[in-house]
Amino acid sequence: MAQTITKGIKALLKEAGAVVDTLSVEEAKGLYDNPGYVFVDLRDIRELQRSGMIPGAFSCPRGMLEFWIDPESPYHKAVFNQDKTYVFYCASAWRSALSAKVAQEMGLKPVMHMEGGFTEWVKQDGPVIEKS
Repeated sequence: MAQTITKGIKALLKEAGAVVDTLSVEEAKGLYDNPGYVFVDLRDIRELQRSGMIPGAFSCPRGMLEFWIDPESPYHKAVFNQDKTYVFYCASAWRSALSAKVAQEMGLKPVMHMEGGFTEWVKQDGPVIEKS
């Protein structure tokens, strides 16, 4: 029997869009090196190696996000325990929208995501560093 999906990606993204603040690339370009902001790159290591990342961003593969945020998790990362604004991004802003929603539900705040993702960042000549 085939699966019946009752809530698709479009609905999930719409829900995330209703509760997650979105930062334009232009705004992000003015904040990526601000010490009050943590840019979180949710793309996997192959994507980072292929196309680089925003300077100063913290690499957090999407699959580890909840584990790294939760201070009770054995995998917790201290970067998620700061009084800063978190800006999530991925390739095209889908993973980041969903991730920001989950992070907010977990209690991380303030959290936002970057409109258009890394693809738009590159199109708008945002600085990029190589990931080794």
